[in-house]
Amino acid sequence: MSDTPPPVSDQPVLKLLNVESAYGPIKAIRGVSLQVRRGEIATVLGSNGAGKTTILKTISGIIDPRKGSIEFKGNDITTRDPAFIVQQGLSHVPEGREVFPLLSVRDNLVMGAYTRNDRDGVAQDMEAVFSYFPILRERATQDAGLLSGGQQQMLAISRAIMAAPDLILLDEPSLGLSPKLTKEIFEIVVRINRERGTTILLVEQNANMALNAADYGYVLENGRIVMEDTCAKLREKDDIKEFYLGMKEEGVRGERRWKKKKNWR
Repeated sequence: MSDTPPPVSDQPVLKLLNVESAYGPIKAIRGVSLQVRRGEIATVLGSNGAGKTTILKTISGIIDPRKGSIEFKGNDITTRDPAFIVQQGLSHVPEGREVFPLLSVRDNLVMGAYTRNDRDGVAQDMEAVFSYFPILRERATQDAGLLSGGQQQMLAISRAIMAAPDLILLDEPSLGLSPKLTKEIFEIVVRINRERGTTILLVEQNANMALNAADYGYVLENGRIVMEDTCAKLREKDDIKEFYLGMKEEGVRGERRWKKKKNWR
């Protein structure tokens, strides 16, 4: 991973204030407030079912929040149509990739650029994603549904880049991938941020990868933010080490600390 810090602005490109979303009677996120500054990678950590994916779906307009507000580039996008939100410069790479399986790799990439009319810029970005993921150039004419899971994840990220977004929402990029592929994809995510200045909000269960890639992190538990800090500081916190990085310490009587409750200190 590159150690070069991105050009981060003090101004948030995305801001959530007391956002609450639900599936019927079940509250998935409860009063979530967070912000992502322009130029940074921010991450939301949490176990399966904590509400991470719901946050991203609420931001991109797939789910309407019951309460709270969402600002993107200073404009209120709360409850706006997903198509409108995409046109404002926000791309969502969903969990499970969701490429267009019967379209070729190249046509999937072209679909990512459907909001653009700068043909030269689109061609340049096509070359850029092929440089990030050379296998996509090799498979450019192949149906996307025939790609491996890792290649489909590469395609889904590349399709988001083709929109030339100000912000990419990236949901569980490591899901179902080998450690080697996960490492490769995270390295490219960092390159995209460093080289293109693209702001990224990353949701990920692999806390070790996320904390090493991102600049700022939020910890989500049962739909609530229970901790936030720079990733450098989060990596040093005892509860993060214990419950997310698997670094368990032996207690006085040999009792493992994971039997105790989280303190979120």
